[in-house]
Amino acid sequence: MDRAQRAGLQLQQLPPTSSAASGGEVSFSYKENLIGSLLAIFGHLVVSIALNLQKYCHIRLAATKDPRAYFKTKTWWLGLFLMLLGELGVFASYAFAPLSLIVPLGAVSVIASAIIGIIFIKEKWKPRDFLRRYVLSFVGCGLAIVGTYLLVTFAPNSHEKMTGENITRHLVSWPFLLYTLVEIILFCLLLYFYKEKNANSIIVILLLVALLGSMTVVTVKAVAGMLVLSIQGNLQLDYPIFYVMFVCMVATAIYQAAFLSQASQIYDSSLIASVGYILSTTVAITAGAVFYLDFVGEDALHICMFALGCLIAFLGVFLITRNRKKAIPFEPYISMDAMPGMQNMHDKGMTVQPDLKASFSYGALENNDSISEIYAPATLPVMQEEHGSRSAPGVPYRVLEHTKKE
Repeated sequence: MDRAQRAGLQLQQLPPTSSAASGGEVSFSYKENLIGSLLAIFGHLVVSIALNLQKYCHIRLAATKDPRAYFKTKTWWLGLFLMLLGELGVFASYAFAPLSLIVPLGAVSVIASAIIGIIFIKEKWKPRDFLRRYVLSFVGCGLAIVGTYLLVTFAPNSHEKMTGENITRHLVSWPFLLYTLVEIILFCLLLYFYKEKNANSIIVILLLVALLGSMTVVTVKAVAGMLVLSIQGNLQLDYPIFYVMFVCMVATAIYQAAFLSQASQIYDSSLIASVGYILSTTVAITAGAVFYLDFVGEDALHICMFALGCLIAFLGVFLITRNRKKAIPFEPYISMDAMPGMQNMHDKGMTVQPDLKASFSYGALENNDSISEIYAPATLPVMQEEHGSRSAPGVPYRVLEHTKKE
């Protein structure tokens, strides 16, 4: 066999070129991104429909005496089933696509809620008033859709098998250890100002939620990825890191819900939705970039376009939530509208009782020291009645005279 024939035989035995292999890997990564994105979008849409169904059921049964009457309705149980289905879809999406892609897709839930709210609105509006009222919602939905498209198109394509060895290696890497140290210090400082200094700013509370949420999504991706590998035949449940991640996922989710509940008691839900989405998405993308190295190997153009998509989605969510109705504040006096036989005076911008200013004065003037004498309570006349026989002097009733000082 001559030299040319030996060279030809060696070329036939060579494996496929690296470019072809890398092309197949990139194509597979795009398919995984698409599967994860579709699962996340589907999950957020279903969750929005479920929440609106349950809210509709609660509104219909608000006048019933039984506080648990909604348990007997099919609508509420349908909403619960759809919510579980949607959350399962979002959970499964973390096993296919990078964390930095799945987290910003939460804007889909805000878009769906806005559209459902407009479709099922009860009031009748004129076209001009309707456009004036919901123009911000339409613009916000458009911006959020454009931002979501950019996120999906220019998302990172880093894919790694969520095995126990890989997760353990990422967990003990020095970038993530440094990030965890900074996050713990920041969380303790915010918690100190929130608990000890009564710093009830919405930024403080939602930053606490965002820091906990970043750990939640990191652990969710690890747990979901290990479960998918186990279902595919590569068992990962015998690694201790799986149970460590599962416990951290549950604990951070519980405390995250607790801080969100405290924020909802102070601030409006639309403000919490917009600010919370922006802060949580930013911190979660940072955590994913540090732990899972999502943006390693990505070029500058893709990173800049991905960041632009995030900013556009943030602006869209802000405009959507800004247009929602604000809650009516609590009035610390009895509304005369609720009393039968009383004329409604609130329609003309008048209030029956004085406004609440510095001190809580219920149905009375705030400071009686500055009131003139003509407004002092009148003294009742002393009336004497005879008791017993006529000869016995009658004991008069004692009437306390109220003076200005009293």
